[in-house]
Formats: sequence, structure tokens, C-alpha cells
Amino acid sequence: MEVFKLNIKISNTLDVPIYEQVKDEIIRLIMSGELGPGDALPSMRRLAKDLGISIITTKRAYQDLEGAGYVHSVVGKGTYVSEQNTELQKERILNEIEGHIEAMLLASRQINLSREELDEMISIIEEDMK
Repeated sequence: MEVFKLNIKISNTLDVPIYEQVKDEIIRLIMSGELGPGDALPSMRRLAKDLGISIITTKRAYQDLEGAGYVHSVVGKGTYVSEQNTELQKERILNEIEGHIEAMLLASRQINLSREELDEMISIIEEDMK
């Protein structure tokens, strides 16, 4: 079974912990179909070296991915993308996004932020993330 070199982008300028960025990037690869069921992920050590981060950071990301059912580990063999219902996973992520949007709207109302100002903030942040 081929081990894939992951196309992961991380940034130390974001307010998101590195392990979460790694986890989110792997989820993105799974949800986009770039990684499929049964595909082997790089070892924690290999990924840490490729990204220039601590193996502890990689371990945390892999543990979170396994806890959420995206991957499973086989002792002595490696970590593999799990068989999963991608539509169910997508619904879970959409539900999470909806919760973030509700929180964002509540916070923006507290300071009377207009929809236009909110849209502008979203556009600026989106552009900065590219």
C-alpha cells in the first residue's frame, strides 16, 4: 500500500494551533477525495519532519483524527484513512459551520456590526488565508 506525501499547508501566523491545522488539512484531503479509504498516511515522524514541526504535534492531530473516525491505526503498520460515509461526515461539518455562523452573527449584533461590514471582514480574512 502506497504512503501518500500529504499536501498540507500550515501557518504559525494563524490563531489556530498547529495540530488543529494539520488535522483540518487531512480532513480536507479526505473530504475532497484526495485521500481515500485505506490510503496510508505518513508516519507521525515522517509528517513532522516534512512539515518542520514536533512529533508530539503530529501525534495529537492523528489522535484527534482517529477519535473522530477519519483514520484508524494498526500497531506496527501505520495509520490509514477509514471507510466512512462521506455524506455523513459532510453533514457533521456543515452543522459545525452553522454553529460558528450563529456565534459570529450573535457577536456581530452585540456591537451593531452591519451585514456589509461583516461581509467585508469575511472577504479580508478569506483573502489573507490564501
